[in-house]
Formats: sequence, C-alpha cells, structure tokens
Amino acid sequence: MAQRSLPTICLTILTIVVVFAVLREARNVFAPIVAALLLGVVLTPLSDFWDKLRLPSALAAFLSVMLALLTILVLLLLIEPYVTQVINRAPVIWDELRGTIDEFKRILRGLEQMSEDMADAIDTGGDAGEASDDDEPVSIPTLTDALFYAPQFAAQLMIFTGTLYFFLMARNSLYDWAGETFRRLGEEELREAGKQVSRYVLTISAINLSFGVLIVIVMKALGMPSPILWGILAFALNYVLYLGPIVLLGMLTVTGIVMFDGALSFAPPLIYLMMNAIEAQFVTPTMVGRSLSVNPLLIFLSLVFWLWLWGPIGGIIAIPLLVWCITVYKSTVVPQTISSGTAGTLYPTSSAGATE
Repeated sequence: MAQRSLPTICLTILTIVVVFAVLREARNVFAPIVAALLLGVVLTPLSDFWDKLRLPSALAAFLSVMLALLTILVLLLLIEPYVTQVINRAPVIWDELRGTIDEFKRILRGLEQMSEDMADAIDTGGDAGEASDDDEPVSIPTLTDALFYAPQFAAQLMIFTGTLYFFLMARNSLYDWAGETFRRLGEEELREAGKQVSRYVLTISAINLSFGVLIVIVMKALGMPSPILWGILAFALNYVLYLGPIVLLGMLTVTGIVMFDGALSFAPPLIYLMMNAIEAQFVTPTMVGRSLSVNPLLIFLSLVFWLWLWGPIGGIIAIPLLVWCITVYKSTVVPQTISSGTAGTLYPTSSAGATE
C-alpha cells in the first residue's frame, strides 16, 4: 500500500506543478477567464433579479455584461485625467525627489566625515554634484508603447467579455451539471457560494468607496496634490488586502517628503495609517461579519501566490476566489466554520485566533 501511495503522491505533486506552470505561462488567456467567472459569480444577485423577471437567458446575460462593462468604462474615464496628470508631472516630481535624496546623501556623508575628521566634513559638495550627474531621467510611457500593448489588451478584453457572457447565459445549466457530476457539490451549494462571494465583494466595495471619499477630504485638507487621485488609489488598493495599503503608505511617504517640509512631511502617511487601522479593526469586521471571516494567514498567502502567478489581476481575484473556495468547502465537507479572524485591510484583529 505504501509503495503505491508514494508514486501517487509524487504524480499528484508533479501534476499540480505542471498545472500552475501552464497557468503562469498562459496567464494572458487564463487570467481574464478566471476574472470573468468570478465577476459572473459576483453578479449572482443581478442574475437572480433577471430570473425573477423571466427574461430570456441570452438577454439577461447581455444586460449584465453591458452593465458590467459600462461600470468599468465609467471608472476608467473618471481615473484617466488624474493618471494623465501624474504622468505629465512625473519629471517634476522625480527632480524634487532626487533633490531630497541628494540632500539626505549630503547629510549622511557629512556625518561619516565628521566621525573620521571634523575638518573633512565641510568639503562634501563636490561628491554630491558628481553623484547627481549619474542619475538617469525618468522614462515616460510613449504612444508606441501603448500601441504595442493594444492588441494584447483587446484580446484579453474579448476573452473576458465572451467568458462572462456565456457563463451568465449558461449559469443554471452549469450548476445542474455540477450537481449531477459531483455528489457533494450540488446546485444549492454553488448558489450559496456565489451569494457569499457577491455579498463579500459588494460589502468591501461599499467600505472601500467610503474610505476613498474620506481620503479625498483629508488629503485636500492637508494640501496634497491631486486629492481625488489619492482617494481613487485608496479605493482600488484596498481590494489587495495588506499589500495594497502598504504600497499606498509608501507612496504617501515619498510624496509627503517631496511636497512638505519638517514634521508635516510625515502627516499624510501617518493619518492614512491611522484611518486604515480604524477601518481594518472596527469597520470591516462589523460590516463583513463572522460568517465571511477568513484567516489572515490564508489571505496573505493567497495574495502572494496569485500576485506572483498573474500580477495585478491575480491580486484582485485572490480574495474573492479564496472566499468562494472556503464557502464551497464549508458547505460540502464540514458543517462548521473552518477559519477564524476577520477580513482586515492592513492589520489582523487581535481576536484572529479566538474560537467561538
């Protein structure tokens, strides 16, 4: 028995490695497919609404896809002016940041010289000038770069749209097939998992939208440039739990150092850190609830894995996919909850390991 199990285990491991290697190499195909399937699951309440109206499946799927694409298009149109502004100001921001870095270099160089010889600490200007000459100008994306990626983006958009449409149109048939094929995975379990994922995504979206609006107000009060852009970044990066807020915290730190002097330079990141901690510790756990709580370790590992596998798209789908898998597992394997903790954003709660 042991002799048979060892080859089986090795074959299983090799199969898993090959599958994920294929997923990584063919991410331009599989990433939009998985993203479309998850969006179709998130749109479960809308699909149920069309079913109540007794609309034909093809028409219902078409309406859902049009609404989803229209929402994405509106968001892109709202973001585009602020992204263009940041791209146009990138050389100026880089020059200011480079000046700040050169100033820190001079200070550190002066301290090193002072520790060796007080007289040599004064003569530090020439080296700083030489260091700045080696810096390369920041590269700005050109129209040629955009045209190069346009066909690839169009192909992924076509795959995403087609998968979403046909999934929504054949959703009931797929659920029936799964119920007949897999004994423990029935139609009710799949529908319940879809409702849970939809509830989670909609709740998190409402929280992130409110959080982004507050960030806009705070950044405008502090005098930060493009406060609406910071609100949009806070809204978008909050979907990538833990890692997203850390990225935004670093961006706010750099911008604060460039824009302000003295202690005020650290006001934007510190205020954001405090607001994020309040949202993660109190708001999100209260709104999401214990029924959708996920262990913080699972969240972090899922984010790291999917970000490594598919980049930004993987970071977006990591948590909804994890919630869907946990919900299906809970409904088909064990009746009780399998995870503890709350879906925080930057910090896990202190009761993450508590038992009910």
